[in-house]
Amino acid sequence: MKLRDRQEKVEKMLSFYKSSKSGPFQEDTTHVRGQVDFLGALLLMDGLDQKNLDAVNRSGIRTGVDSRFIFETTIGQKDTLVAEFLASQKGKEYGDDVLEMPLSLAKLSYTANVNDWLSVVAIPIGAQCRDVGVASNSINQLGKGLTDVSSFGPPLLNLHSGSAIGITVRKSNVIGSLAQCIAGLGMSSGSDTMENRSSTFAQLVCQLPSGTKLSVMGLQQVPFSPRQHTKFGALTIPIVLSKQHEANEAVAEALPLVGTKKQMSTGSIAMMVESELDGFTKLGGWLEIKKLNPKSAQWAVTMSDVYDDSFGWGMSLSGMIGDSASRGHFQAESYLKFNMGNKFCLKPGFTYVMDGNSKIAGLVLRSNWSL
Repeated sequence: MKLRDRQEKVEKMLSFYKSSKSGPFQEDTTHVRGQVDFLGALLLMDGLDQKNLDAVNRSGIRTGVDSRFIFETTIGQKDTLVAEFLASQKGKEYGDDVLEMPLSLAKLSYTANVNDWLSVVAIPIGAQCRDVGVASNSINQLGKGLTDVSSFGPPLLNLHSGSAIGITVRKSNVIGSLAQCIAGLGMSSGSDTMENRSSTFAQLVCQLPSGTKLSVMGLQQVPFSPRQHTKFGALTIPIVLSKQHEANEAVAEALPLVGTKKQMSTGSIAMMVESELDGFTKLGGWLEIKKLNPKSAQWAVTMSDVYDDSFGWGMSLSGMIGDSASRGHFQAESYLKFNMGNKFCLKPGFTYVMDGNSKIAGLVLRSNWSL
């Protein structure tokens, strides 16, 4: 009898907590998604030197394996908490035979949908401009093409920006996004992967008739003072109120700057167009101009038919145009897509790169597996 009484008490307590809505996580649901991306390439070139290696890096041929695990939790009815864990071989130096891929937290974000026309996103870890911008249907998609150039759109969308907070406003057929990012405050003093900088990102998207989408975006980056070498912990933003900071700056300005690299504000502006030619074929293109070299521009045009049928295809042309002082770059790629079930696809293709005096041809195999 005592055991039955305890069981009834436990059931009453559980029913009370289930019916209570006092906490924000009472009705949360978590979805787990996994993605494994593989890219291998057989490259034909005139020599194994730094010139050809730089050409391969600029072409976005990042061979190796990426494994992503995404935990998406719905809080309440509108808010979303996302944690992304990544284990990657890509980006390693050539000749690195280490197969270890430690799993680490790559991104953490919280999106609050205030109402139908306003949403706010906060990303304390692993922010990129694409995370706070308006998503693209045809270009901004993991594994869309063979290389990074044909998969991820303008390069400014892929810059790692540290921590970010942004807002998105929707009105009729126009969407605007504005975000502020801070990068490098939590990096170690010996790290050169991310410099200390503050970035402002803005994007305006207009839905035109006949299924065409026009997007204009800009990024302004301002580096922190090169004299300040103190490193704080991650997620720490120091605010200096003392006048001692000004005195230290005056002393530093009086000293000769020997071997220091001049830092200046940088930025980019880009325009992206997407259109659906029919019910299956999509055409997209983008153009990006950097502030430091406004006479040159990077561009790409993509066309694809990669719906969920058993067969698809895609092609891309990209390059860099500008003054004679800039290094010429042109790249072409095409591929076929074979869907083997709903979660696995295989994409064999061909790519050709001209970068200055380097000419590289390659057979590329890419596969995506969704878990």
